[in-house]
Amino acid sequence: MKQIRSVITIFCFFIFGVGAVLLNFLLFPFIKNNKELCSDIMHSLWKFFTALLVFIRLIKLDIKKLNKIENKVIVATHPSFIDIVILIGLIPRSTCFVKKELAHNPILKNIISSIFITNEVELEELKEKTKRMLDRGFNIIVFPAGTRHRRNEHPKIKKGAAQIALNANKDIVPIRIFTDEDFLFINQPFYAAGSKTVTFEIEECSEIRINEFKDKSEIVTKKHITEQIEKYLYGL
Repeated sequence: MKQIRSVITIFCFFIFGVGAVLLNFLLFPFIKNNKELCSDIMHSLWKFFTALLVFIRLIKLDIKKLNKIENKVIVATHPSFIDIVILIGLIPRSTCFVKKELAHNPILKNIISSIFITNEVELEELKEKTKRMLDRGFNIIVFPAGTRHRRNEHPKIKKGAAQIALNANKDIVPIRIFTDEDFLFINQPFYAAGSKTVTFEIEECSEIRINEFKDKSEIVTKKHITEQIEKYLYGL
């Protein structure tokens, strides 16, 4: 069964890669300045790809709660390589951070420059880019732990999400994502799909309203917001 699931996974990522190449060279060079259209296309395609993974029983989505989310900073746990594909497929008009090397990759650069934000930039540039996207009505998805982790692991999270939310004056929506076994985890090859369907449990938590924290200095405010994010994501 593991071998069959591995072959199916390789086939799925082959489809994913071919689709990315076609978008990068045949479509996005002509529409990349229309960020809303690019975002809608990515949302539809990643929604389809997620549905394909569910249909062939590589994964299962157990959505306990997920309301319509608009123009927020979304913070999420990060158990798998495909978390961002699932989230953008579920939540329209969303973007996230990517490594700057991808922006120079000839196979991906037109897609990356359309709606995504490179994460290795100076703080002021990061604040400017994220505020610009939020002001246009986008959601920004952040994995504050910065690394993939399991349900029973509680990595120290960074204050970047609080900084982004405060700078743009946008509230934060925490989303808990966990899997019942490792799937595309750290140091796993992309074809390691396990021996059974992997369940992704997804649950939106209460919104964090940043205006409730603004009565203190910026440093203290960021600390308290980050502690609130930790509380919702990990129950700490």
